[in-house]
Amino acid sequence: MRVDPEIFKANDIRGVYPDALTDAVAYAVGRAFVTLVKVDVVVVGRDMRLSSPALFNALIRGLMDGGADVLNIGVVSTDQYYHACATFDHAGVMVTASHNPAEYGGFKMVERMPQILSGDAVQDLRRIVETDAFAGPTRRGKMTDGAQHSNLTEDFIEKVLSLIDLDTLTPLKVIADTGNGMVGPILKQVYSRLPAVELTGMYLEPDGNMPNHGPDPLQSENRAELQRRVVAEGADIGFAFDGDGDRCFAIDDRGEFVSSDFLSALIAQYLLEREPGAKIVHAPRCSHAVRDLITDAGGIPLVERVGHAIMKQRLGEEDALFATEGTGHYYFRDFFYADSGILPSLIVMEMLSKKRCRLSDLLKPLESTYFISGEINTPISQDPQAKMEEIAGVFGEGGEIEWTDGVSIRFDDWHFNLRPSNTEPLLRLNLEATAKALMEQKRDAILNVIRTES
Repeated sequence: MRVDPEIFKANDIRGVYPDALTDAVAYAVGRAFVTLVKVDVVVVGRDMRLSSPALFNALIRGLMDGGADVLNIGVVSTDQYYHACATFDHAGVMVTASHNPAEYGGFKMVERMPQILSGDAVQDLRRIVETDAFAGPTRRGKMTDGAQHSNLTEDFIEKVLSLIDLDTLTPLKVIADTGNGMVGPILKQVYSRLPAVELTGMYLEPDGNMPNHGPDPLQSENRAELQRRVVAEGADIGFAFDGDGDRCFAIDDRGEFVSSDFLSALIAQYLLEREPGAKIVHAPRCSHAVRDLITDAGGIPLVERVGHAIMKQRLGEEDALFATEGTGHYYFRDFFYADSGILPSLIVMEMLSKKRCRLSDLLKPLESTYFISGEINTPISQDPQAKMEEIAGVFGEGGEIEWTDGVSIRFDDWHFNLRPSNTEPLLRLNLEATAKALMEQKRDAILNVIRTES
């Protein structure tokens, strides 16, 4: 069949519904998934998007026509979906477009946790769809309710709560904004088990219209209200979650958005207090704060490319304790090597309780040492590789150059990573220096070259 090849991304499938991603494509993806992965049972869940019920039903028809049985786990967050795939030890497909705008639909595909269908395998699936090269089924699969096999919701709650020490939690006033995404219902249930934690919820009810703000907290307009309310209501901390609930962001007691780099560094340092000497995986784009706090705490920092499939795989291969991209994704060995939005929020609350301090107190030493640009995205029409090579030629003299994930160039007092987005026609710049003025100078110089067409 004819299909837009652009919807087949590095780690998943995403496209505007019903333009690039249609019900017919969803059906074909189901057939192709069974053909490629050669599985008898597939766990299937979906998010709250308006397109998801239709895509969900078409996908399931394709899976069953391909000969696979379907375990329907219903409307869930993505970390609940990963938990179900691991619990049942089956392949899975989650109908979600993560933090993309409301008009998008998509699929996140698991072969076996923590192995995610990604890279060349996604393109292999595309070719099967394009050529109708589906394996001939010997039977038609059937669908059953995953809840009949296990109380998945309760199991998930018990799992994430088992990874913190509930008895150490001190009184905390928390505001959580789930943006009418998928994490609201399960967050309420998890937080209701936390002694002394007072939760104020914002937009906890899933709504595919996304009537209050967009599903990506990295965009400042989507977290502005939460930042105001944390200050106005005297909260200890605020948490913002993306549309499908696999990313978490924090607002500190000052109402300031907390860099995921700094939060990653603090979480890594804290986890290493429990398990000294453990391995921690981080992306090249991360602040040196991550590397430095890992090393200072006696951990072993390992560098890996951005991408949830890649991170899960590396975490599993190394049996590392924790991994971070610095983008709001936090991966945990003890959560099936997967990312979760809820779990890092629990760990941060435990950390604040045990240290008996405010988050701003932990951040101030980092803020006075590491001056970071934050991730700056620039739309680009030309070949991203050519632009990165141009940047390396202009700014690389005298520096240490690496091409692990895009291009990274390091000097004694500043460094940066420039990489292409896995999902959009963008170049992403992350830059850090030992002084604010130096950071701003180098940031502006590099952006000028990026934004100048060759």
